[in-house]
Amino acid sequence: MNRLADATSPYLLQHADNPVDWWPWCEEAFAEARRRDVPVIISVGYAACHWCHVMAHESFEDDAVAALMNAGFVSIKVDREERPDVDAVYMTATQAMTGQGGWPMTVFATPDGTPFFCGTYYPKPAFLRLLQSVGTAWRDQRDDVLRQGAAVVEAVGGAQAVSGPTAPLEAGLLDAAAEQLAREYDESNGGFGGAPKFPPHMNLLFLLRHHQRTGSDRSLEIVRHTCEAMARGGIYDQLAGGFARYSVDGHWTVPHFEKMLYDNALLLRTYTQLWRLTGDPMAARVAAETAAFMIDDLGTPEGGLASALDADTEGVEGLTYSWTPAQLVEALGEDDGRFAADLFAVTESGSFERGTSVLRLARDVDDVDPDVAARWERVRARLREARDTRPQPARDDKVVASWNGLAVTALVEHTALTGDPVTAAAATRIAEVLAERHLVDGRLRRVSRGGVVGEPAGVLEDYGCVAEAFCAMHQLTGEGRWLDLAGGLLDVALERFAAPGGGFYDTADDAERLVTRPADPTDNATPSGRSAVVAALVAYAALTGRTRYREAAEAALATVAPIVARHARFTGYAAAVGEALLSGPYEIAVVTDQPAGEPLLAAAHRHAPPGAVIVAGPSDRPGVPLLADRPMINGRPTAYACRGFVCERPVTEVDDLVGQLGR
Repeated sequence: MNRLADATSPYLLQHADNPVDWWPWCEEAFAEARRRDVPVIISVGYAACHWCHVMAHESFEDDAVAALMNAGFVSIKVDREERPDVDAVYMTATQAMTGQGGWPMTVFATPDGTPFFCGTYYPKPAFLRLLQSVGTAWRDQRDDVLRQGAAVVEAVGGAQAVSGPTAPLEAGLLDAAAEQLAREYDESNGGFGGAPKFPPHMNLLFLLRHHQRTGSDRSLEIVRHTCEAMARGGIYDQLAGGFARYSVDGHWTVPHFEKMLYDNALLLRTYTQLWRLTGDPMAARVAAETAAFMIDDLGTPEGGLASALDADTEGVEGLTYSWTPAQLVEALGEDDGRFAADLFAVTESGSFERGTSVLRLARDVDDVDPDVAARWERVRARLREARDTRPQPARDDKVVASWNGLAVTALVEHTALTGDPVTAAAATRIAEVLAERHLVDGRLRRVSRGGVVGEPAGVLEDYGCVAEAFCAMHQLTGEGRWLDLAGGLLDVALERFAAPGGGFYDTADDAERLVTRPADPTDNATPSGRSAVVAALVAYAALTGRTRYREAAEAALATVAPIVARHARFTGYAAAVGEALLSGPYEIAVVTDQPAGEPLLAAAHRHAPPGAVIVAGPSDRPGVPLLADRPMINGRPTAYACRGFVCERPVTEVDDLVGQLGR
């Protein structure tokens, strides 16, 4: 029976024709396990995951493996991007049992969902032995299996506890976090740690805000160097823009080729803010190219953004993206082929597999003679045309609420500095999809695909990222509707997700009950639900003047502060929000009948302190609290800069506004 054929998840659809008798995550699957008195296999992955594909080809498409799985187990396939709550619970169990985690994740559980044996990728021979051993243990050593499961659940519950020490997230803690990042910084290659190396976007956003507050040259240099190293490396697509998930080495040369929406949204913010603060032309170029990649390559017909591009093409990782010198000459001719090989560090020996190279930028292209720049653009365009004739990676085209929220915020920030109507229109389209399709009866749904919203309920990160996006849309458009939508989501978060002591759970109090209720406060590949909600609460409080939302943000940040002090690399978004609170954040209103092109508004965007909210429009615009009762002075556009609801004198000159913001 093909139970996955109607799934909204491309990952589940990839497995719909396996000989394994897969079930989706549902109560009926566990009921079937109880009826048959067999354990459950919970297999968790995602559509763009290379090793998920490998295990699928080796094991799940194999008749002998499938026969063992079908005879002795009920097998459940889970898309971690569609059900992050399920993934979080069982990943914590996997890490508790093995000391590490990753995908594919393979969990053996009792018919009530209690995990008793966990792992990740297994080659076919090892997986066959494991299936036989677990089946034997379930039959002959049931009491030991159940005791093991109870111990794992206890460990998971302890790791996901919401209560603990709290402390205000003050300047001293944030300065110490910046110092800790500086100690862990890779002086040679940029970034933090060794291989594999992930783009540390949230830490970079924090360090940029820390630099703004303190003037720290060290914080700025870490960001500048890391951003340049990534932009020159193979992790960045030198032809089409957009970043891969991570580098398999410590120097950004060879990527794991999947491209995730969330990475690119957060990196768009990073490069945009670096450009804003420094005027760096490399940062400006990469920000523009990353925005274009998101819109052009991830845009869906319905208006949202797809989740990812696959790591593989026709089962081969990097097939679309790697080159030899001969292929460059074939595409470009002898002269331009040699130019491209030198520019992109393509050698006969290769930097990747099968004698091929991943393109990386070995020469400067952002501050060069116009003739060289023109040649580089011409060569790049022709190589892109040649690459487009190759087989292309598959696309996971489901729309994830939180990741699309991150994209809206990033695109709005880019639009604020560039005035680009393309990014403005894209942000609006995505926000409309979230408001019209993902918001159902006042509650968020996690995913949609092909214009059809899925069943999985939104988790805390969805509420936080989408609410922050709606706050950004309010600032972009000056429309009260977006602020109302943000407030509605935050009210649900405060009512349904709040935990004792000021923290938050990742699932609502009326959500499906799992073996434990997840509550992870750390920022990893994306902001934690807690950090995302705090960011939205801070912005909403500044835009509305409603202090209860700020108080809720401060209480939640206090639960993260002890982690910031010990593990700065895993609290980057929380620390960035902490910088916003320290700065005020500023509330800047520009009262004008014509916001487009207004110099005061441009100056506000260019010089705003960390986390500032900025709204422009006429003072009588309904639904915009920052503009209310604020007249223009002598009929001229006027800026009002406030901090913590205490305002400077209104000004009509750009220099006066810049001076106020500089203080």
